[in-house]
Amino acid sequence: MPTPDENHAGARIKEQRRLARLTQRELADRLPYSYSLLNQVECGARPATADFVAAVARALKVDVTVLTGQPYVTELQHDRLAELVRPIRESLDLYDLGPNPDLTVRPADQLIDGADRMCAEVRATHLRNAARELPGLIADLTHAAWSTPSTELWQALASTYRTAHDISVKLGYYDLSAVALDRMDWAAQRASDPCLAAVRQYMRALVYFREGEYRIGQRLIASGHNVIGQADETREALAVTGQLHLGGSVIAARADDDTGVKCHISEAHKIAKRIGDASDVHWLSFGPANVALHKMSAAVEGRQYDDALKQARKMKLPSQLATSRRAHFLIDQARSEMETGHTEAALKSLVEARRLAPEQTRYHPAARETITGLVHLSRRTPDTLNHMASWIGL
Repeated sequence: MPTPDENHAGARIKEQRRLARLTQRELADRLPYSYSLLNQVECGARPATADFVAAVARALKVDVTVLTGQPYVTELQHDRLAELVRPIRESLDLYDLGPNPDLTVRPADQLIDGADRMCAEVRATHLRNAARELPGLIADLTHAAWSTPSTELWQALASTYRTAHDISVKLGYYDLSAVALDRMDWAAQRASDPCLAAVRQYMRALVYFREGEYRIGQRLIASGHNVIGQADETREALAVTGQLHLGGSVIAARADDDTGVKCHISEAHKIAKRIGDASDVHWLSFGPANVALHKMSAAVEGRQYDDALKQARKMKLPSQLATSRRAHFLIDQARSEMETGHTEAALKSLVEARRLAPEQTRYHPAARETITGLVHLSRRTPDTLNHMASWIGL
């Protein structure tokens, strides 16, 4: 079995612990996890799950990305994705400059269609295509919204900022994602659109979910419900309300709040049963399938891996489900399979996730940690796993 290098979360946890002048025992005393688990994670014998990393980051007072190693610059440079980030960063800084006299932009309807197309590209996991086109579209929409303000243009601009957030998160640039969400709020206010404002709160909640600040995440979900309460009870508003409940379910799972999980899933299920598939609403993928996927994800986040795997094996994903959601399901399934000793099945799930969404899978922390865990668990590493490990830079 090959010996992985120190490019894994456990090694980074060990480094940061030593910088904080803490022993393993001292750090473990600050965590809701055992000394034994910390020891195994640091030496690479167990993968560092997202909830574990978040807890350690809080205890050490460092950002989660310090421990995950994001953004994965070497791989991003190899894929020529890193060079696409700076133009997005620059485009987000144009928001308050008014019209650009040097621009000749397309008609408003084409720009609005372009914002929708960017969302579709991200859901299809075509991150490179979206990242390449997004800065120009943001510049054009910024000019158009300032020149001939309309609700539709401000909504489209808010949507492009949301896409900038999505791309930034998937590539590991969390600082940039925070800027994008601020810009989204700025545009949503000008559109006077409570649904967009509530979607923004949902996304902010997931930022704090990743950071392990579950109480703040729960407050943001509640804030989103308050915001959406200002809108009429339309199909759009119901879909956003349902998605807020789904976000609340995974946050509650991380916070070990089983009652909260059941409540949020139940409310989301009622809404999905009422409106059916609403995956077209703000590209949230809300509907019965997404409720089922979040119920499974909540089991994964609550470390109920046997239950999660049972749900996964019964899951029937609709053909129209977004590729990004399908890949996320496979990564969750792989983690559950590894944690329950089904290592060959876990590898197959990751290979399928890579086939469907190579960019998303390569830069997903859970996928990378699961691959690392499989390498350590394998007595003889199969060629396929060797290739996957090499692919993520292990």
